Amino acid sequence: MSRPLLLAVMSVAAVCSVFSALLLGTFPVSAAQALDSIFHPIPGVVHDVIWELRAPRAAAAFACGALLALAGALLQVLLRNALADPYILGVSSGASLGALLALTLGAGALLINAASLAGALAALVIVFGLGFRSGDWNVYRLLLTGVVLATGLSALVSLLLVMAPQAQVKGMLFWLMGDLAYAGSPIPAWGVLVAVALYGIARATELDLLGLGQFKARSLGVAVTSLQAAVFFAAAVATVAAVMLGGAIGFVGLMAPHAIRLLGVAEHRALLPLAALLGGSFLTFADTAARTLWAPQQLPVGVLTALIGVPAMLLLLGRRR
Repeated sequence: MSRPLLLAVMSVAAVCSVFSALLLGTFPVSAAQALDSIFHPIPGVVHDVIWELRAPRAAAAFACGALLALAGALLQVLLRNALADPYILGVSSGASLGALLALTLGAGALLINAASLAGALAALVIVFGLGFRSGDWNVYRLLLTGVVLATGLSALVSLLLVMAPQAQVKGMLFWLMGDLAYAGSPIPAWGVLVAVALYGIARATELDLLGLGQFKARSLGVAVTSLQAAVFFAAAVATVAAVMLGGAIGFVGLMAPHAIRLLGVAEHRALLPLAALLGGSFLTFADTAARTLWAPQQLPVGVLTALIGVPAMLLLLGRRR
């Protein structure tokens, strides 16, 4: 499939995912009503349902999925590891620990977000401090530090779940499995998304060379150490923004970049925007399903991303073979 055609398909999928999120729910909205509310907004029940409830959540879901896809693509080239995802460096585990501590103390949404940010930043400082010492950047030390830290923090999260009051456990599990029902304003996440995407596209050629290995990239004039540090921070910021918005939603950051590569795209100038579109569309569709399949009950969106994404990924791998 040609790059322009693939971009067109992903763009259409993105529009369809957001539009379907506006239509589907316990309160039925027709396509005509949705279009009328978009182009001729008149205060009323339909207008309030779309603009107060569904549109902000769809925007949050798309931004979260796109951020995870970008972070996954950047970390896969940074670590030269096909299994790298946004959570491999412990940032998500730090955010989860902070958020669950706040939930245990009965904090509100603002304090929960602040605690998750503090936990993510603490994990980021530890990983970066141990991965970059005395001006020497070691990708393998970075990866090992992240895996060890994530394991330790996950153990603390499990301990909190065991010790938490029964009434709070369900909310904690929803946060850990991903939940966009209480997502805050998506505007900051969209700002991070645009910044990280533009940065990645601007450094796309250097990222392609970095994927060949540090020595080859350095011999071709790439400032490898500074590029690796910048890519690490870009991926970490994208991950933190996504986790603060929707919790620890798994599989999107691993699946989206791989799916685009399996479709024949390897250059990061095309890979990054396509992965972002796929990740955003996929999570928006999954979130719409999570809030409608078992309405009025809502499912954790992270469960659906795995249930839907795993068969799709296996199908792509089978066809590629």
